[in-house]
Amino acid sequence: MASGRIRTDGRSDERRILPAGRRPPAVSGTRIRFRLLGPFEVEIDGDVVDVGRPRQQAVLAALAIVPYRTVVIERLITTVYGADPPPTAKAQVQICVSALRRLFAGHGQESMITTRPGGYALRAADDDVDLRRFEALVAEGRARRGDAPEAAVTAYRSALALWRGPALGGLDSEAMRAVAHRLDEQRLAVIEECIDLELGLGRHRDVLIELTTLAAEHPVREQLQGQLMLALHHAGRPADALEVYHRTRRVLVDELGIEPGPRLRRLQRAVLAGRTSLDIPPPKPGGDVTHGTPPEAAVPTPRLLPTDIADFTGRDAEIDAAGSALTGAPDPGVVPIVVVSGRPGVGKTALAVHLGHRVADRYPDGQLFADLRGPSGRPADPAEILGRFLRVLGVPGMALPEGTDARAELYRHRLAGRRMLVVLDNAGDERQILSLLPGTPPSAVLVTGRQRFGGLPATAYVEVGLFEPRTAMDLLSRMVGAERVAAEPEAAATLADLCGHLPLALRIAGARLVGRPHWTVEHLVTRLLDQGRRLAELQYGPWGVRAGLALSYEGLSGDARRLLRRLAVADFGHIRSWMAAALLESDHAGASDLLDELADARLLDPDAGGRRYRLHDLVRVYAGERLRAEEPGPEQAAALARVLGGLLFLAERANRPHAEGDITISAGVAARWALPDEVTARLLASPRTWLDEERHTLTTGIRLAAEANHTALSWELAYAASWVFEEQADVEEWRMAVEVALGRAEAAGDPQGQATMLYCLGSAHLFQQRYDAARRPLERAAALFRHSGDEQSRALPLRNLAYLDRLRGDLDAAAARYTEALALLRRGPYPVGVAYVLHGLARISLERGNGEAALRMLEEALTLSRQGGTRRVEAQVHCRLGELWLSLGTWDRAAGAFTEALAALHDVDDSVGRVHALRGRGIAYAQSGRRAEAAEALGEALQTAARIRNPLLQARCLVALADLALAGGDWRPARAHLYQALEHLRAVNVPPDKEHVLALLAKVEAMAAG
Repeated sequence: MASGRIRTDGRSDERRILPAGRRPPAVSGTRIRFRLLGPFEVEIDGDVVDVGRPRQQAVLAALAIVPYRTVVIERLITTVYGADPPPTAKAQVQICVSALRRLFAGHGQESMITTRPGGYALRAADDDVDLRRFEALVAEGRARRGDAPEAAVTAYRSALALWRGPALGGLDSEAMRAVAHRLDEQRLAVIEECIDLELGLGRHRDVLIELTTLAAEHPVREQLQGQLMLALHHAGRPADALEVYHRTRRVLVDELGIEPGPRLRRLQRAVLAGRTSLDIPPPKPGGDVTHGTPPEAAVPTPRLLPTDIADFTGRDAEIDAAGSALTGAPDPGVVPIVVVSGRPGVGKTALAVHLGHRVADRYPDGQLFADLRGPSGRPADPAEILGRFLRVLGVPGMALPEGTDARAELYRHRLAGRRMLVVLDNAGDERQILSLLPGTPPSAVLVTGRQRFGGLPATAYVEVGLFEPRTAMDLLSRMVGAERVAAEPEAAATLADLCGHLPLALRIAGARLVGRPHWTVEHLVTRLLDQGRRLAELQYGPWGVRAGLALSYEGLSGDARRLLRRLAVADFGHIRSWMAAALLESDHAGASDLLDELADARLLDPDAGGRRYRLHDLVRVYAGERLRAEEPGPEQAAALARVLGGLLFLAERANRPHAEGDITISAGVAARWALPDEVTARLLASPRTWLDEERHTLTTGIRLAAEANHTALSWELAYAASWVFEEQADVEEWRMAVEVALGRAEAAGDPQGQATMLYCLGSAHLFQQRYDAARRPLERAAALFRHSGDEQSRALPLRNLAYLDRLRGDLDAAAARYTEALALLRRGPYPVGVAYVLHGLARISLERGNGEAALRMLEEALTLSRQGGTRRVEAQVHCRLGELWLSLGTWDRAAGAFTEALAALHDVDDSVGRVHALRGRGIAYAQSGRRAEAAEALGEALQTAARIRNPLLQARCLVALADLALAGGDWRPARAHLYQALEHLRAVNVPPDKEHVLALLAKVEAMAAG
């Protein structure tokens, strides 16, 4: 152990270094301190703890700089890796946080680092972070300097005693160096303020040694040189004071090309005149860290903001958030930096300029503005921007130093102590911004760009999104005229939609309408409807949507550009990483990184969970333009085929649990694009959820395949998607997609595709209870399967036709078709398919009064359904058994069978099956006299049938409720239920049910009349 210096609190600074994760001898009342003002250290109960690798140190330091405030993950990544992080950067930062949490947990502080939306925060009290203690003491000193200078000096010196060397020593990342430089500048400013007070108290000799050392270390810092001159002069050493002036002048002229400032020159003249009292006013607290010259005497007042927009619309929340961050009470010594981010054309510049004018009176020393996107579209050189800023700040062109670093130093020198707003528009990355930041407050910075710039020491981030529909209409009304928009409200709303609610596109559309008063809004809408010309139409003078998109496009890597183009091929409305991998025929990790690159460029919008990305409509149009210009047709077709093949691969695997043991139609020739096992397992962890989420993707894929003449892909996707749509209450979207695939199969002369799609179309009609419409396609499908020799596939339309026969009361025809289908299915390994047909035959036997035959078939069906492992069919068999026991009058056994059916459906999303089971159990309860339980079961069945909008099931539930009411001798609710049932039956053609309701109604009406 090495001995240390004496601490300001009287304790020895002698400390032990503990290995990472090792618990100290006692953890009760553990105190953790974070030391940033010198070599970065973490001290636990007086011992310095080994925090771990440099990455972990950098992450912890970034959190400790702003305790209890969220540090976004992007800033942590930049802190560790700089502007070019590896693909695994986010995961590596998360690993660092986990390691740090384990370290603190080992010392009894499990919740020291908390997860916040978008990042993390350190739960450390201000008193435990030396930087926060320093800032608090400095604030105390500044508050006391006017009325109690002695107390102010004590506070300043206590603050400075916390420093142990250059800030954040040992942390070598670019971001940490920038923060450390800011903190070191802050320390020097405090030293200068403190010495000003001490000189005012007559302590000239006391500060001479310290001033001599500081002046030698900082030869161009004019404030320190002037203070040294004052101390020397008052100590009776005027010659030495003049030597300080001449030495400083030589350094300034030789290194920066500038003469000393007015304050230093006045000091020189006072010393030469032999004045005994030098009363040159000191700078304001936190002021000029080099000159100490009053701002108005040193440089002119620049006003560089562009003209504000007269019809600026909306953005109230964004303006309030950014304005509050700029003008609110800042942390002592911290320059307010507000980042405004968003996609190209969203209005970031307009917002920044509008806000700049709005708060201009809070920055009386001027406003600087620079577009960091150069005239050629390439990032502007910070050295050139600094040169322009310095010239308007009063530095002659011949006096401008060479190099970015030297100019940045002089720039900070000129801004120090001034209340100035710096607006940096269209920034490309952090490296372009850092040299343009003021060193000390009270200046503030407003940055706009497409990225969030997580590596900046920002105080606030404001995201600018698309306009809401109402705001879009407000903008059009303000530009074009409220009367003109009100005359064509629907056309105006369509115009806003075609502009994607993008402010730039809306402004261009409005400008075109203003410039052509003879155009109607509908006329412009018609022109924009042509996607091939939309971006050309959204051009007016120097403004155009395409130019902004092209700039973003050119800034991408080659692979990211290729991916963006190919996203126009797979127009699904969203994109997942596996789709990107298929489009590029690449690995999934690389494709995911490219999606993030497009998202960073604001060409894609990630959803909240980061699992999907969406393409804005105008970006999609631009991607299509680049696709047609740069990609050969065969490559486009191959990319689409891979994505559709991947979709088919996933749909078939998601369907496997449902189709297990049942017959499936023979696959066609479409090529599957197999996904890696780990990706497939992650996507299909819940097949039901995946199918629900991807319903629109599946129907879009069917349409895209048909339009691209991928015949087999089109109809095989439609067939693979059948289960998910069969489970939904509304299958209209799927039926329309099936019709598209059927048209493609017919055009291609594909008999297997035609037969399969006719079967699916008939099944869709059947599920929608459009029984008359279902029969013809099912009959055609059966005939085509017979003609092609695919006899086992023919069993599928046969069993659906048998169901239709039974519904219309033709039991003989139904039994014949079921028997034929059964014979076909028994030839193959299809236990579930056989069970399905057996319970259909059993129902016919029940309706014919042959319960014994029905029981034999249902017992076999139950065994087969369990063998196939399909709980849905097992539940259907239990329902048939329940109907059997109802027909035999064994109410308890019937109720038990329906309860078994509900148990089988517990983990199965089958609302139709649940209605059947609940209705059957309600009827069984009613027959056994359990009226309250019957009413509850039937009421739940009716609610479920209504939720899925199934009129036939609603009618049957209402009939059961009517029977329950009649059994209780109450004909009034029975009549109401039956009339409601009759209304539902008008939507479907099921004669037996309708006849049954009419017969009951006649009985009820007779009761009412009697």
